[in-house]
Amino acid sequence: MASLMRPGFVRQAPAASQRMLSTLTASAINRPALQHLERAAPQKSTRIAAFHATQRTQILPPLPQSVVGTANDPTPVPEASPTHGSYHWSFERIVSAGLVPLTIAPFAAGSLNPVTDSILCALLVVHSHIGFESCIIDYFPKARVPKVRTAAMWALRAATLATGVALYSFETNDVGVTEAVVRLWRA
Repeated sequence: MASLMRPGFVRQAPAASQRMLSTLTASAINRPALQHLERAAPQKSTRIAAFHATQRTQILPPLPQSVVGTANDPTPVPEASPTHGSYHWSFERIVSAGLVPLTIAPFAAGSLNPVTDSILCALLVVHSHIGFESCIIDYFPKARVPKVRTAAMWALRAATLATGVALYSFETNDVGVTEAVVRLWRA
């Protein structure tokens, strides 16, 4: 009846008998009999270790943590800025929505216009920059790892500039992005 009311009691009973066996001394039982009991009842760590999939040590240490203020202090709210609020959100959506017709139009209409191609390349660079910037903002909080975040933002700016220069060079000195896609598609 007790096991129906307390399911943990059933799980605790074997552990209690194992603890009792381990407390017996060699003076009460001869040594070979004690070794036989130890082999018969494996330790808890050997039973669990076979089914564990996690490590005891982490691959990377946790980020630095500090508590600012007390538990009763309100969370600081950042200053509202329309350029980084609703305007930023609207700009992201316009760029994303603009990529759809610019991606389909050159192939559907059959015309390979260099102006359309350059606008497509510019929007791809801006769209990629905004997406990677959001990843950096999410994964590297400014309050916890300011130097890593600054380095990642500068690396993103350098990569965006290099991509823009490379696409400009490809557009002016070679066939262009849409023509390259057409040639790859037909190859």
